[in-house]
Amino acid sequence: MAARVPPTAWFVVSAVFHYLGPAFAVLLFARVDVLGVAWLRIASAALVLALWRRPWRVWRTLDRGTRWVLLGWGTVLAAMNSCFYLAIDRLPLGTVAAVEFLPVVVLAAVAVRSARNAAALSAAVVGVYLLTDVHLVAEPVGLVLAAANALLFAGYVVLAHRVASSGRVPGLDGLALSMVIASVVAVPIGLGQAAPAFVDPPALAAGVGVGIASSVVPYVCDQLAMARLSRATYALMVSLLPATATVVGVVVLTQVPSVPEVLGVALVVAGVALHRR
Repeated sequence: MAARVPPTAWFVVSAVFHYLGPAFAVLLFARVDVLGVAWLRIASAALVLALWRRPWRVWRTLDRGTRWVLLGWGTVLAAMNSCFYLAIDRLPLGTVAAVEFLPVVVLAAVAVRSARNAAALSAAVVGVYLLTDVHLVAEPVGLVLAAANALLFAGYVVLAHRVASSGRVPGLDGLALSMVIASVVAVPIGLGQAAPAFVDPPALAAGVGVGIASSVVPYVCDQLAMARLSRATYALMVSLLPATATVVGVVVLTQVPSVPEVLGVALVVAGVALHRR
């Protein structure tokens, strides 16, 4: 059934939930520390995926190289989510999303071989520049964290696409294994800060909801899209994420964009629409 859905449709669902969950996470920061929310996101997603896929059955059959890729993917997920949450605690969601896009555009540029794709990439880059608005952001620590998250996100794209396209790990078992690994890697930096949520049922339920919305839904959709899209195509489509984040920021967090930022959204969407595989 999943094969009947166009890969671009899976990506659109991923793009929406990729920032819808974090937007609600920002609201949760008032009750649980930032890294605690990040760990709740990772751990709850790992639990859901582990119960669904039971990936430990697959781990025993994998070769050493595939296991190392999954360990790297899980480590990147843990670090990426932690940096991302620390960044959105300091910067608007749309700004972090725009910075997140910049390294990924390099992946798309590697395979651009037509005037149409070059124009699409140019429009997306200009749009992201307008959305970033770095000259007006007086939060250097937030920008450093956003930049670290961006580099890690590029690593996520490479490792996740390698697993999705290799065929060595069945279905979504690779994602489940990587999330379990990420939840273990993140324990030293997040479990202590997440502790207050275990005696606050509404906060704990919200943290689990953030995990499902932020990690389970978008990452499952990512894998379904990546399995049928080239890395370069997926990387360019990621340019939709800053636009999505800006819209979610307006609706959920009332982070109203300026006129240049609105123009940036339009250019990003135009770049995605213009691009062809």
